[in-house]
Amino acid sequence: MSDKENDPPQPSPEEISKKLSEFFKQNFGDSVGFGSFNDANTLDQEPEIPEESEKKEDKDIFDFNYLPKDICAHLDRYVIRQEEAKKALSIAVCDHYNHAKFLRQLNDQSTDSASNIEFAKQNVVIVGPTGVGKTYLVKHIAELIGVPFVKADATKFSETGYVGGDVDDLVRELVQKADGDVDLAEHGIIYIDEIDKLASHGNSMGRDVSGRGVQTALLKLMEETEVQLRNPMDIQSQMQAVFDLKSGKSGPKIINTRDILFIVSGAFSGLEELVRKRVNKGNIGFNSNSVEVPMDKELFGNVTTQDFIDYGFEAEFIGRLPIRVVCEHLGSDDLLEIMQSSEGSLLRQYEQEFAAYGVKANFDKDALEIIAERAAAERTGARGLLTICERVLRDFKFELPGTSVTELRINAELLNNTSEVLEEYKKKGLEMNAGKVIREMKMFASEFHRQHGVKIKFSDDAVSAVSERSLAKGTSPLNECNSLFKDYQFGLKLIQKNTGKEDFLITADAVVDPDSFLSSMVVSSYRDAGKE
Repeated sequence: MSDKENDPPQPSPEEISKKLSEFFKQNFGDSVGFGSFNDANTLDQEPEIPEESEKKEDKDIFDFNYLPKDICAHLDRYVIRQEEAKKALSIAVCDHYNHAKFLRQLNDQSTDSASNIEFAKQNVVIVGPTGVGKTYLVKHIAELIGVPFVKADATKFSETGYVGGDVDDLVRELVQKADGDVDLAEHGIIYIDEIDKLASHGNSMGRDVSGRGVQTALLKLMEETEVQLRNPMDIQSQMQAVFDLKSGKSGPKIINTRDILFIVSGAFSGLEELVRKRVNKGNIGFNSNSVEVPMDKELFGNVTTQDFIDYGFEAEFIGRLPIRVVCEHLGSDDLLEIMQSSEGSLLRQYEQEFAAYGVKANFDKDALEIIAERAAAERTGARGLLTICERVLRDFKFELPGTSVTELRINAELLNNTSEVLEEYKKKGLEMNAGKVIREMKMFASEFHRQHGVKIKFSDDAVSAVSERSLAKGTSPLNECNSLFKDYQFGLKLIQKNTGKEDFLITADAVVDPDSFLSSMVVSSYRDAGKE
């Protein structure tokens, strides 16, 4: 008898499920449930990894053929200023992906030759205040070159006190963004904002577990390591892995981070003060009293690795970020240019929002200058533009839709006297609406006569009352008339029979209470008929 015949029979998926269910119930009670391996619906939340990743020709990273100037020119369309940051990022991206392309070609020829090539990854740290375009820079680079892009906030790791492991999900998310193409995901971009929040400050009591722990967890990712595509800490992922094994499915199990480009950013508030104190000791010429001035290009030129270490970063961590650039504070002139020149201008957004309500919004240059000045005072970069515009234009977006106003001129007067200008537009809307109301009420009267043979006419106060109702309810005057007087033909024909009257005047009283108005007219018609 062969050894194979002596082997115990392999359990079925049902038997495995039963054993695991008993195990969970014994150890955890009824608080933990377990679904059957045969129930595909219990596992469909985990993205299935294809057996063979389909390569997307339009996203083939190894066809990378951009020059630094090409990338920089693309960024100029979306981000105003930040020339040094654009240049440094463009060079770092080109160097990184050209090296990846070179290794791929070399590996196709000789695996040993490729493994002997040394290359220091050009991971990037961006220093700059909020709203200056840090995220925009990275996002539009990824879109241009066609690689998956994942953005994360470092605070979600530090706030939970998480030491490691969760950061691996950033790599797994790249696979999802690449539609399961692991090869493409291995050349994606991971962008982590608010990285300065991971700094451990010297005045903290005990070990800064959250900050230092996440720094440590990121070390291997930023250099080179292998990440399991199934999260080993997730029970559902592991159950899916067992199911795949039993069903004979095969596919990539890991993703290598060697060619993933990491870009981190943060405001680094206080770093400029550290640098300024140090350089002032050497009499380099910086004003020691200007600590409120944010980091600029001149001061950033004196930032050293030790400054980042003094700020609270581990030497090993900051050493993984050799490319360091600064995004400078945006002044009012920069914000003005963003509104006028950027393809992603906020003005286009507001024009579209008003256009959806049938209102054409026009921004005068003097208004743009005032908005830029007020936004600069917010000190939140380009985000300040939205703050100011929303503060000023919110009531216009609420009051003008539904009126007859079709054009809004946003000028200095509107910004400086917002309430007064809004009231003028509301009054103008009512005046313009009056003509529309009269036309639609005449249309109703004409159709009423055609259908029922009864002539009606609306008084001026009735026109005003219908106008007010339609504005308040956001409906058309024609629909209001249909709603108010849809059954009037019965009462009016009765009055016509009693009195022989052919024309009827509808007043504001009928708009306020249609039933009472008609009833009163019917009663009067009987009274008049009795007199005759």
